Amino acid sequence: MSFDAYLYDHCRTPRGRGKPDGALHAATPIWLVRTLLQALRERARLDTTLVDDVVLGCVTPIGEQGGDIARIAVLDAGWAQSVAGVTLSRFCASGLESVNLAAAKVASGFERLVVAGGVESMSRVPMGSDGGAWLLDERVVQAIGFVPQGISADLIATLEGFSRDELDAWAARSHQRAAAARAEGRFRQALVPVHDETGALLLAEDETIRPQTTTETLAALNPSFVKLGARFDPLALRSYPQAGAIEHRHHAGNSSGIVDGAALVLVGSKAGGEAAGLKPRARIRAAAVTGSEPTLMLTGTTPACRKALRQAGMQAADVDLWEINEAFAAVPLKTIRDLGLDPERVNVNGGAIALGHPLGATGAMLLGTLLDELERRDLRTGCVTLCVGGGMGIATVIERF
Repeated sequence: MSFDAYLYDHCRTPRGRGKPDGALHAATPIWLVRTLLQALRERARLDTTLVDDVVLGCVTPIGEQGGDIARIAVLDAGWAQSVAGVTLSRFCASGLESVNLAAAKVASGFERLVVAGGVESMSRVPMGSDGGAWLLDERVVQAIGFVPQGISADLIATLEGFSRDELDAWAARSHQRAAAARAEGRFRQALVPVHDETGALLLAEDETIRPQTTTETLAALNPSFVKLGARFDPLALRSYPQAGAIEHRHHAGNSSGIVDGAALVLVGSKAGGEAAGLKPRARIRAAAVTGSEPTLMLTGTTPACRKALRQAGMQAADVDLWEINEAFAAVPLKTIRDLGLDPERVNVNGGAIALGHPLGATGAMLLGTLLDELERRDLRTGCVTLCVGGGMGIATVIERF
């Protein structure tokens, strides 16, 4: 027997610039999660003894983010000791994978209420600081054909023929749409301001949106991955000789921002929601993960979306709104091309180029943004998808009632 998995509530911190001078640098990762757990309990008037588990994504689960931060945050937030906690990493998909795992636990009937989401303090625990074979084992690098993601993004742009102007235009659009969404208060329902231990406000709104960004201002930026290309371009071209030479077109302005942040989503069965006095806002219709070619790496969104849509008995044209993570500008552009999407239905409130990509939390943030926007526009269906390190993709389809 299987059960529907419903979305009952969600919340997130603002995204803070992932640098020592960023507004959230003073907040530890566990403080970010604690803040959200306490806010979720209050806004949902949640009896936490009814929650079975907290599933938390974190891409770099070491140092301040180590030691199963999910379980320790449950205790630090003053939740019932009966609530378990688990931390997982599927690279950039970790936040959405956490939601999908929570949904699977609920759908199996094993659990009735699960909190899922993710956290990443990139200013305090730098990306890549957990090491791994790709950073430390040259044999593995050569055997798999690993190249840094920026090289992969530039290779996609080269193969697909995306010009620098096209990439920059998407990036400018991201900032302009995010700025409009912030000005109109579209994020307000989800945002939980972060205060320090004295009660002083650290950050109430997303920190990295630049409303004045244009293709002209972006044109002044130098490509970011030329130096890395001197080492890794030959390795990438070993797999894709048809590219001829990789044109380095991505830079800091058309790539996702490094930020701090956390997000939570409350997932449950019908019975779990009724016991907690909650009304479902949507249900998860399908979820999928796929592997993709590891050198090109960032193309997993397309097969993941197709797999999830097949499970849901849908076509891409049936989806009202899309959230495609803007790891690099080439990613949404290629996904739109592959699936034949209307760009006006994609990332309508901007994306990670403007707002930032707090690795372990992003997927949960995108899901919450999608749900709020479906409600605001009175639309029914949406799909969230992210490309994933190592050559993977993830997608989740949701449906409002």
